[in-house]
Amino acid sequence: MLCAISGEAPQVPVVSPKSGSVFEKRLIEAYITENGKDPVNGEELSTDDLIDVKSQRVVRPRPPTLTSIPSLLSVFQEEWDALALEAYTLRQTLAQTRQELSSALYQHDAAVRVIARLTQERDEARDALSKVTVGARGAGAAGEAMQVDATGLPEAVLARVESTQAALSKTRRKRPVPEGWATSEAISTYKPTESSQPLYPGSKALSVNSSGELALIGGADGAVGVYSLAQKQVVQTLQAAGPVTGAAWAGEKAIVASSTGSVQVFENGAEVAKFSSHAGAATALAVHATGDIVVSVGADKSYVLYDLTTNSVITQIFSDSSLLSVQTHPDGHLIAAGGVDGQIKVFDIKSGAVAASFAMSGPVKSLFFSENGVFLAAVADSSTTVSIWDLRNAQESKVLETGSAIESINWDYSGQFLLTAGPSGVTVHQYSKGSKSWSEPLRSAVPAVAAAWGSSAQSIVALNGEGGVTELTAQ
Repeated sequence: MLCAISGEAPQVPVVSPKSGSVFEKRLIEAYITENGKDPVNGEELSTDDLIDVKSQRVVRPRPPTLTSIPSLLSVFQEEWDALALEAYTLRQTLAQTRQELSSALYQHDAAVRVIARLTQERDEARDALSKVTVGARGAGAAGEAMQVDATGLPEAVLARVESTQAALSKTRRKRPVPEGWATSEAISTYKPTESSQPLYPGSKALSVNSSGELALIGGADGAVGVYSLAQKQVVQTLQAAGPVTGAAWAGEKAIVASSTGSVQVFENGAEVAKFSSHAGAATALAVHATGDIVVSVGADKSYVLYDLTTNSVITQIFSDSSLLSVQTHPDGHLIAAGGVDGQIKVFDIKSGAVAASFAMSGPVKSLFFSENGVFLAAVADSSTTVSIWDLRNAQESKVLETGSAIESINWDYSGQFLLTAGPSGVTVHQYSKGSKSWSEPLRSAVPAVAAAWGSSAQSIVALNGEGGVTELTAQ
């Protein structure tokens, strides 16, 4: 059965009823489209007249080149050559892949060994640092060498911390505002009084004692002044080991931290203890709720606890980044430390373990717990906002916008008023517990690098970068 047009076996055969001839369907359809006739007898024919022939699919015969033994041998030789070349290429690719895999495995093994060695060296360095002998001389130290202990709090210190926490946590949230405490109406009238002359250029540290009568001011030259707010003059001068980075009152004792890594304790104008636990600069310090325990943080990624009753180092705990700011919880069971990596780590003071962690937009410049123990305020470097974190659910509950850069923050004893200080001035934000809302009773243009509350919040003490002190009071 051959096609009447091509003379070859058709793939799709059809029959013309006009001539009875067999055609390849595609060829006859093309002919009819062009001529409209049967190519055999010339009669009129349409594609609808064609009849399909039902048959098995026709297998084309081999081309003439494969009909002889020599041609078959030639084809087989070509196929064999192609297979040999393909096998050779595969062997080359396999050898190259094995070499790359061997190199990658060697590099991975070398990296694992380097990481293990660095980890071991880090642990050895931390262990060696934890055993550094710290000299502290004074009334309670008598020149004895002290070892930094990173294994937890001694029993005596732990008992003091737990008893303080138990006593303070019971009544803290329900405690009424002390009688005679400043009101928002009074704070809104605060105006600056006459500022003092520049005292200590490059000042960054300010602390007002519990009576509200004396302010501790530290300068970049290491000089520390005890400034009388009533007399408006320096009544005593202390000398730190280097540029002052932090200052705090612990009762009648003045505590000073410096960029040399030293933490010094002064009483009645005399140095009674000096600690050098930090391998780098001591960047900030805070006083514990017991009143006789101090914590400092440093660029060496650690915080250190000091016992002022024995003038000794209690413990040193390391974190994973340099620390810039520190504050202790009002109940005394937590320590919040802000790092250069923008992380706020809240440590359990009893174990040294991280109890919570909060992320800020940049290095954490300042921290402060609310007196009710529920909120933690924090400021990032060069930020114009204060983040308020709720410790009950570890969530950021409020962001306060001041419109200008903030250098320091300070919550008052009643937990109502949050004081912020910066180059453009000071502001006071008030939190209303009843309505759970914030307001801003005061905004003053007095520039400050640090600010603190006076007695009963009846005044605000602001320190500028030249070391000048300005007091804001009701007018």
